[in-house]
Amino acid sequence: MTARPALLALLLPLTAVVALAVPISTRTSGAQPLPRVAADGCARPGDWLSPAATTSSGSPVHALQPRPALEVIAEAAQRRVVLIGEHHDSADHHRWQLQVLAALHARRPDMAIGFEMFPRRVQPVLDRWVAGELSEAEFLRASDWNRVWGFDPQLYLPLFHFARLNRIPMIALNVERTLVRQVGAGGWDSVPEAQREGVTRAAPAPEAYVAQLRETFEMHLPPRAPGAARPSDADARFMRFLEAQLTWDRAMAELLAQRARASAASLVVGVMGSGHLTFGHGVPHQLRALGIADPYTMLPFDLSPGQDCAKPPTALAQAVFVLPAAAPVAAGPRLGVALGGADGPPRIDKVGSDSLAERSGLRAGDRIQRVAGVPVRGAEDVTAAIREQPPGTILPIVVQRDGREVEVMVRFPPRTP
Repeated sequence: MTARPALLALLLPLTAVVALAVPISTRTSGAQPLPRVAADGCARPGDWLSPAATTSSGSPVHALQPRPALEVIAEAAQRRVVLIGEHHDSADHHRWQLQVLAALHARRPDMAIGFEMFPRRVQPVLDRWVAGELSEAEFLRASDWNRVWGFDPQLYLPLFHFARLNRIPMIALNVERTLVRQVGAGGWDSVPEAQREGVTRAAPAPEAYVAQLRETFEMHLPPRAPGAARPSDADARFMRFLEAQLTWDRAMAELLAQRARASAASLVVGVMGSGHLTFGHGVPHQLRALGIADPYTMLPFDLSPGQDCAKPPTALAQAVFVLPAAAPVAAGPRLGVALGGADGPPRIDKVGSDSLAERSGLRAGDRIQRVAGVPVRGAEDVTAAIREQPPGTILPIVVQRDGREVEVMVRFPPRTP
């Protein structure tokens, strides 16, 4: 899971009726023709691909082939568990997820949606949100969004509103990061059972997944001088890294499987990073080990800038949707501070060099009391105000400094032409 901030915005949340009307395909009547594919087998944006058996030198090869959209959705809706991937900071990925959720819900209205974004401890908050008891700000604050996840909530709120509008149960799939870090530091056996949040030991990883994770691990080792030996503890460190990733996969798989077993008539959908799903490794593998034999994985596949068609890897997922290359998006305003303080008004722990905060006179140690005259209860109030501030305007921020209140006027730069 990556954690770089995303400053993109989605359309306003759809109502239930409008969401269900979002087209999966324009080919909705009669027999559906296959999507148009280039002569070299290259699929274009808007096309669904799914593995189909072909032959090569007399041997079957399950290559990705174009499929009508409604066939893909109908096939997914027949499963007990459907897994939908994403890059966390991609607005188009989340738009696509909303489209898929609406189509699945139209076929299987008895649905639950699990989200990687929430640790198990905030399940009561998700229940209250779905019941309509919380505002957006209250929901984000109570779920500890900024500390736990940190990506722009506007990327995800349309998904959460879809669940709320349709009273679809939301499931907090994740565990505390401290558990994953503990496993990464000392291995699974080093964590006392009482601190495992109910997670059981993961099933051994397939060799291909081990190789994939080893490549990721090696990329993050400190650079070595030419001819220098590989660190002697690298293999031991990798095994702990592997166990940490498997713990993460196992935790999400367990709650998905638990929900699927509890209500055989329900469709359970998991929303999570694509790295947990590719090639059937990660969460799908753990689900199969838990007795869910046929999880259905759906992944977006982005074209690169300048590409007009794509050839995703064979066996990437049961269904792949081709997306156009993302258009560049201008970054939104950033104050340039690190906020801390779990209780009460947020504390500025660090002010970035030459940041908007530094130029405006904010200092490390300041406690933010009010923004634009509105009392601040948590960091999410500050980030929401910054995100909504129009370019070229002034935002008054009142901070507590050295026992007194100080008003700082933050001048946002005009919009770049």
